[in-house]
Amino acid sequence: MGKIKVTKVKSAINRTKNQKLVLESLGLKKIGQTVEHDDTPNILGMVNKVKHLVSVEETK
Repeated sequence: MGKIKVTKVKSAINRTKNQKLVLESLGLKKIGQTVEHDDTPNILGMVNKVKHLVSVEETK
């Protein structure tokens, strides 16, 4: 199982409450902040919910 880097690239202003909660669950608070997570179905599902607000890249 690999790892992914998730970077917040857009603001959560005027987004639904669920999208804001997903960003918080991923550990993203500020624009430009990057976090690393395991490549699990749970994390990929959360990333898919906010794919228009984040950028994702795979790491080793």
